[in-house]
Amino acid sequence: MLIVDGTLVTHGSLMLTEHHAGTGRSMDSQGEEITVGQAAEDFAAEVARWREVRSMSKRALARAMGFDPSYVSHVESGRHKSSEDFARLADEALNAGKAIWRRWRGYEKARAHADPTSSTPPAPRRPEQPYATESALVVEHDAASLHYDGRSYRLTMRRLLRNTGTEPVARYLIRISVDRYPDDPGDPEQSNAHYRAHPLTWDELDLTATCRGEEMRWQAKHDRDAFKEVWLLFDNEHGRFPLYPGESVWIEYAYTVGHEKWGNWFQRAVRLPTEQLEVQLVFPAALDPVVWGTETSMTAEASPLRTPPIRGDAGEQRTFTWITTTPALHARYRLEWRFRAQPEPDSDQGEFR
Repeated sequence: MLIVDGTLVTHGSLMLTEHHAGTGRSMDSQGEEITVGQAAEDFAAEVARWREVRSMSKRALARAMGFDPSYVSHVESGRHKSSEDFARLADEALNAGKAIWRRWRGYEKARAHADPTSSTPPAPRRPEQPYATESALVVEHDAASLHYDGRSYRLTMRRLLRNTGTEPVARYLIRISVDRYPDDPGDPEQSNAHYRAHPLTWDELDLTATCRGEEMRWQAKHDRDAFKEVWLLFDNEHGRFPLYPGESVWIEYAYTVGHEKWGNWFQRAVRLPTEQLEVQLVFPAALDPVVWGTETSMTAEASPLRTPPIRGDAGEQRTFTWITTTPALHARYRLEWRFRAQPEPDSDQGEFR
């Protein structure tokens, strides 16, 4: 499975890693110590990852746990330290196979190592300004195109961004999250074990990004076995090209994932005000693909898409296109598919979404 959104998305891992362009440090329970701040970020990212895998809003998760919705939001943003109770209940509610609980234990271990005599929780981290102070991004058009060639998926995202704020925007956050077994919530450890053995790597992703005909640099924010967060930077070795107030600009980024790491679903989470959202899925016609979808909002459980994906056949390819205008903020749109001419994959294989 792949989750993509405006801060991106698109689907845990027991290994704590931080890489940039394939280099950097890698940490696990037997490796280097990590900072309290990094451990706190790791925990928050794990909660957000599993919440998106389960297609749950913060409100729905809070309701399932018996917490106030604002508490879930504050934990994910790092404004509140999670309690042990929260970590256990979140793991149970999201059926995360102890992945969330292990992240919380890692945070407690890092905090104890940093100050073994102190029982006082650290001061809350200042919320990160995702783009720039006083910036306000609007997505005028969001177009996702997913191509499958029988061996790998190539996702191309094009977004027309408008800066309605008062400060220039110099970076844009995207998220890549995968889950090979989203339809088996009874055994989340299956996914965790699969990605520990077959982690998503930067080399296979072959991430590229462009803006105004210029290549965009990128920096890894979170690097997990099945989850990446990446800053796309409005600059390169030749210069800077920030998005100034009042301007609109197209950005485009793309990456590849083998079908052994991609589940048969693609989810879009609306994290910024969006005027039009479009998804196109392209499959080999010989596989006889069928596609359906669901919509989840902050206030409603999953329901069928209000309009169907439109099918088109052209030679050896079958295309499915789905478009919606003015999608609700925080809504999630999930497209799923099945290849009727292909046996279901073995349970020991994985896939990326």
